[in-house]
Amino acid sequence: MKMAAIQMVSGTSVERNLVQAGQQLQQAADQGAELAVLPEYFCLMGLQDTDKLKVQEQFGTGPIQDFLSQSARKLGLWIVGGTLPLATTEPARARNSSLVFNQDGLCVARYDKIHLFRFDNGQESYDESCVLERGAHPVTFDIASSDGHTYRIGMSICYDLRFPELYRQLRADILLVPSAFTFTTGQAHWEILLRARAIENLAFVLASAQGGVHENSRKTWGHSMIIGPWGQILAEHAQGSGVVVAEVMKETLQTARSRLPALNHAVL
Repeated sequence: MKMAAIQMVSGTSVERNLVQAGQQLQQAADQGAELAVLPEYFCLMGLQDTDKLKVQEQFGTGPIQDFLSQSARKLGLWIVGGTLPLATTEPARARNSSLVFNQDGLCVARYDKIHLFRFDNGQESYDESCVLERGAHPVTFDIASSDGHTYRIGMSICYDLRFPELYRQLRADILLVPSAFTFTTGQAHWEILLRARAIENLAFVLASAQGGVHENSRKTWGHSMIIGPWGQILAEHAQGSGVVVAEVMKETLQTARSRLPALNHAVL
């Protein structure tokens, strides 16, 4: 099964971001992908954190969700909408949510980011908890691929990457990590954390990222990549918008897991 990680440099206009996302989803479909994953905040990188509250949607309705549903149906593609802000009962906080749409345009899974990013090195400062409400539950979904195999897909978002216990709970064949890593933290930790999650779980990892300098002057690390269960990088795109495509095979998973049955040896 071919899958695609889409890298963007999203800006402050939802409309322009959706146009760019649509073009890149089309590229993924043209390259034979069955699953395409957009990055975190693909729909908006606002000038300030509260901007995401202005475009939040009720789950099940809204222009961003309509775009994802229509694109999936039009392209015959499974689409994971990196993240978009979904409304909560508290107007001043949203959920940072990743939605999965199948080839018929139906939303079949929702994951709300569990771990909220906080970072302050004296020059850069971030605290997602100021406007976001964290999720509580790990989420997986299954894809029956054209290769005759069914793949279990485990969902996560960006800062989740630093919490390996989440991924072990997922017990998935493919781990998704739509992200908007800062340049500072990405340069130091992005690749090593992604490869570690692949190796620990003997799973494929698909990491779609924001990568470049945004209208709000934030600089993101990029380096979207697809990694094999032995930790090898199968495909990568460093900076700027782009589409990364690689093939995953059930046989590769089965070989790795039979040679090194670490998942069966876990006792905690």
